[in-house]
Amino acid sequence: MTLTSLITYAGALFIAAAIPGPGMTAIVARALGSGFRPTFFMGLGLILGDLVYLTAVILGLAILAQNFTTPFLIIKYLGAAYLCYIAWKLWTAGLLRQDIEATRGGATGGMAFLSGLLVTLGNPKTMLFYVALVPTLIPLREVGLSDYAVLVVTTFVVLIAVLLPYILLASKARELLKKPRTLQALNRSAAGILAGTAAYIAAR
Repeated sequence: MTLTSLITYAGALFIAAAIPGPGMTAIVARALGSGFRPTFFMGLGLILGDLVYLTAVILGLAILAQNFTTPFLIIKYLGAAYLCYIAWKLWTAGLLRQDIEATRGGATGGMAFLSGLLVTLGNPKTMLFYVALVPTLIPLREVGLSDYAVLVVTTFVVLIAVLLPYILLASKARELLKKPRTLQALNRSAAGILAGTAAYIAAR
């Protein structure tokens, strides 16, 4: 794998990740609803989902993804269902600042990570990028173990560079909001965005 191929892949991935979609929408909504820590874990889950697709394509499983759709449909609906659950929790959760701080525990981080993974695995935009576009950017037959490691690191760095500013800005906006009524409106807006994202994923 040449440096040119790697740069081309990184550029295409950056553009694809930066284009608003279900994953980015879910990240912003989660940051507004829960703050930085759980949203960062959700971002790690999103990145792991990308790495799963990257690994599948490198292992030659693109044909499997194209011909055996049932597992992907199951994952997609699980992701949509979990987003609906998060939306319901945001709609009904305590809305005072101390309640927000209390949501930043380890269990929340773990569930946020899982939700990020499910969102990515069920995201048709992500699936299309790796199954249809990546094979045209990278000579897959030439990818060895060291090349794979470089691709994993590159994917992580590019995606974290795209996600982190969104997470930080949305989390900062939430920290600046202190009035309970404002927080209630924010939580319910975030819940509505997550529910809409779930509906979009399920309908695709």
